[in-house]
Amino acid sequence: MYMPNVPVVPMFTEQGQFHAGGHINLRGNINGNIAYSFSDHIAGFANASTLSTNGTRKDVDQKLWEAGIGYFDVFGKDKKRIFEVYAGFGKGNTDKTYKDITYDGPVIKDLIDVDFNKIFIQVNYTSEKKKDLKLFGSKHPLNFGTALRLSHVSMTNFKLNGVDHPLEDNVLIEPIFYTRMGLSKNFQVQYTNGMNIGLIHRNYMKAGNTVFTLGVVYNIGMK
Repeated sequence: MYMPNVPVVPMFTEQGQFHAGGHINLRGNINGNIAYSFSDHIAGFANASTLSTNGTRKDVDQKLWEAGIGYFDVFGKDKKRIFEVYAGFGKGNTDKTYKDITYDGPVIKDLIDVDFNKIFIQVNYTSEKKKDLKLFGSKHPLNFGTALRLSHVSMTNFKLNGVDHPLEDNVLIEPIFYTRMGLSKNFQVQYTNGMNIGLIHRNYMKAGNTVFTLGVVYNIGMK
């Protein structure tokens, strides 16, 4: 019932920096986020996503938003390594329609409507400009990073075929890996992939699809 969004990885190094990103995947998951560094070590962000898929046997619609605040720092040789830790809260809704295929066409089998809350903690590690990719005669800096997000997702409303159903929750671990390629001083392309693992066995509140997206990132104030 929970399909993960793309974690926010702003890669802040000092006060006054702004980050915005947009990401999409082949399943129809569209994700947008913004972040700002309020000081040399404190930053906040907002993140929203929408997913809509229509299949032969299943239709899925999900909307999710979240916000968080956290700490960041730079370290290592030439201060090219970035550590970030954020905590936050989110809310979402998932509608699922399960269908049976008959000679007369698809027939609705089950309708599921779920509202849920989410609290999470997320740790990011990024290495800046470790390698360059030469493309069409130009060099493009590459950044590599990892994010680990631990989330508790709990239903606040659960209707199965219009009837109230017992609520469920789950604890999810999401290890995420991302690569960014610089296009200019402000723009980067980001590829993200990862897993979504549920720690508790549930009938409905299970871990959804893995993260697999391509996006564009825009930064202001980055060195």
